[in-house]
Amino acid sequence: MELAKVEVLLERYFNAETTLQEEQQLGEYFANEEVPLHLAAYKTLFQEWDLAKTEVSHQSVSLPSEQSGRSSWWYGIAAAIIVGVGVAGYQWSQPSLSLQEQEALAAFEKSKEAMLLLSENFNKGAEDLVLIGEFTQAKNKILK
Repeated sequence: MELAKVEVLLERYFNAETTLQEEQQLGEYFANEEVPLHLAAYKTLFQEWDLAKTEVSHQSVSLPSEQSGRSSWWYGIAAAIIVGVGVAGYQWSQPSLSLQEQEALAAFEKSKEAMLLLSENFNKGAEDLVLIGEFTQAKNKILK
């Protein structure tokens, strides 16, 4: 296979754009002993893939018995009941405000906004007083 084609296939391989047939061609190319030096790192990669294909596990796998699956649905029901009781308790514990209390809260918020506005204006006036104080000090220095 031509070197340029191999490099293009490698680029497509690492971009996950190759077909199984093209990947097999790459595996066959790197199975050869003659690989250019700049592609030597890929040779071990493809050799390891071939080696991994031949591995077989001899470990036994045990699946859970049918009996344990029957009792597990109780856990689901118990969890659903607990969640339902929790949600209901949360809903009932929330305080409900009467109309008079709601109106009082609205009036409190409006008075709070008015006090903030008053405070801002007062602070602006206090800044102006500082300037007047500095002006007075400068005037007194000049007049002495």
